[in-house]
Amino acid sequence: MISKREFLKASAATGVSALAGSAHAGSSLAQAAGPFRPSWDSFTSTYQAPDWFRDAKFGIWAHWSAQCVPEAGDWYARHMYMQGEPQYEHHLKHYGHPADVGFMEMNNRWKAENWNPDDLLDLYRDAGARYFVALANHHDNFDNYASKFHEWNSTRVGPKRDLIGIWAKAARARGLRFGVSNHSAHAWHWFQTAYGYDPIGPRAGQRYDAWKLTKADGRGKWWEGLDPQNLYCGRNAALADGITTLEAARKWQWEHNGKWDENPPANNPEFVKRWFLRCKDLIDSYQPDLLYFDNFDLPLGQAGLDITAYYYNNSHKRHGKLDVVVNAKNMPEARRAALVEDVERGFRGGIQPHAWQTDTCLGDWHYNRQRFIDKSYMGAAAVVHRLCDVVAKNGNLLLSVPIRGDGTIDAEERRIVEEVGGWTRRFGEAIYGTRPWHVFGEGPTEVESGQFGEGKMKPFTAADIRFTTKRGALYAITLGRPQSGTILIRSLAGKPVGRVEVVGAPVPLQFQSRPEGVEVSLPDSASHAFGVALKIMGPGLIG
Repeated sequence: MISKREFLKASAATGVSALAGSAHAGSSLAQAAGPFRPSWDSFTSTYQAPDWFRDAKFGIWAHWSAQCVPEAGDWYARHMYMQGEPQYEHHLKHYGHPADVGFMEMNNRWKAENWNPDDLLDLYRDAGARYFVALANHHDNFDNYASKFHEWNSTRVGPKRDLIGIWAKAARARGLRFGVSNHSAHAWHWFQTAYGYDPIGPRAGQRYDAWKLTKADGRGKWWEGLDPQNLYCGRNAALADGITTLEAARKWQWEHNGKWDENPPANNPEFVKRWFLRCKDLIDSYQPDLLYFDNFDLPLGQAGLDITAYYYNNSHKRHGKLDVVVNAKNMPEARRAALVEDVERGFRGGIQPHAWQTDTCLGDWHYNRQRFIDKSYMGAAAVVHRLCDVVAKNGNLLLSVPIRGDGTIDAEERRIVEEVGGWTRRFGEAIYGTRPWHVFGEGPTEVESGQFGEGKMKPFTAADIRFTTKRGALYAITLGRPQSGTILIRSLAGKPVGRVEVVGAPVPLQFQSRPEGVEVSLPDSASHAFGVALKIMGPGLIG
C-alpha cells in the first residue's frame, strides 16, 4: 500500500510544484468585506496567530469518516479501487467487487451507532487538550455536517446526524476551542480510481461503480435522489481503456490522477465553485476557531485565498479582531506569516519565528484494527515528548486518536490518552501559556525539520531537555525519567539561578552552579516515567 508520505515524496520527485496552488486561477469567488483582501500580501502583512492558540499548545483531532468502517487503515476510498492494493483485497473479501459494491456503500454502512461525543470529549479534556478538531470532509468528498451545497452529507446518509454541529456543541460546553479539517479540495483527482477497472483477472476491463451510476439508478434504493457523480466528482482523469497489467495501470494512475495537485481542475470549474460554497457554509454554520486545510499552500488557487479572506474577515467582524487559525502545509518561508503552518508527522529543528503546528496520529489516520492487535500505536511517552519538543520551538501539537466506524475508540487508545493526561495534569504548568526561551533545549537527540520525519528519528532520552518560559519563570523538562538523583542542565552555565522547584511542588530543591551547568538534586517523589518538569527562577534569567 502506498502511504501518504510516499505519495507526496513521489510528487516532489517528479517535479510537481508544491506551490502550484498559488496561481490565481480565474476571478475571485467572493469579494472580502473587511481588512483582509484575498491575497498573500494582505495575509502576510496583517495576520497574527491569536493568543488562545499560542496558549493552548495541545489539541486532539477526530479524523473520522466512513473510511473507518472497514477498519483497514488510510485512504481506503482510493485504494479499494486499485487492484493489487491490500485494501482492494479487503474490500473484495468482505464487501464484494468494486464494480458491484463501491465506496458510496461504505457511507451507507457508517452508522456511528455507539458514538458518545460527551464521553470522548471528557476524556480529551482530561488528557490536557485545549482545542478539539473534527474532520468536516476528507478526500472521499463526503461532508460530515448539514451541508447546504452537497447532498452527500452525514444528515442524509450514514449517521443521519450533523456530526460537526454535535461535536462543536460538546467541545464548547467543555471550554475547548473548536476546529474543523477540510480535505476535499483533492477529491477531484484523488477519487478518480473509482472510475477505473481491474486490468487483470476474471473481471478485467469491467468499470467500477462510479463509471456507470447515475441519479436515476437510485430510484427505490437507499440513495434515491442522490447523484453518485456528485460524490465521485465526475470523470476528470479516469483510467484509459485497454490497460492489461497492474504495473501499467499504476503508472497511468500516477501520471494522471496520482499527483498531489493543488491546482483547480481545468475542465471542472463547477467543482471549485461548489467547494467554495461548501467551505463558506461550514464557516457560517459552525463558526470554527480553526480551519485546517490538507494542502500545500492554500487549496485550489484563488478559491483558497478567497475563502481564507472571508474566514479572517468573518472573525474580525464577530470579535473586533482576528481570532481564528488557518492551517496549511509546506509553506514557502515568505508566506508562513499568512497563517499557521502545519507540519504533518514531522518536526522543526529549532525555534520558529511564527506560531506553527505539527499533527500526528496514534496509529493510521483512519482506524486500522491491526494497530490494536499488534499494539503498535504511538505510546503516551512519545506523545508527551513530542508535545514538549514542539512547544519549546513555538509550536502546538494536534494529536489524532483514530475512531472506529461505530464512533468508539479502543481500549489501547483510551489507555494511552489517559496516560498522557496523567502527565499533563502534573506538569502542564510548563506547557500551557508558555513561550520559547532563547534556546529550545539541549541533549543528544536531533530531529530533522520537515514533514514525515517521525518514523526515522530515534526516541528522545532523559538527557534531552526542553525549555519554556512563563511569567518570569524558566521551565526545564526532561524527555524521560532521569537515571540518577541529579539533573545537569548545561544551558544554565553562568546563569543567575536563584531557586529550583519541581512543577506542582513549591518546595525548593538543592542545586549547585558548576562551570559546565547547574546540577539539580531530584527527590525520588518527583520522578515520572515520561520525564519531570522543573521551575527555575533567578534575576534576569529570562531576559
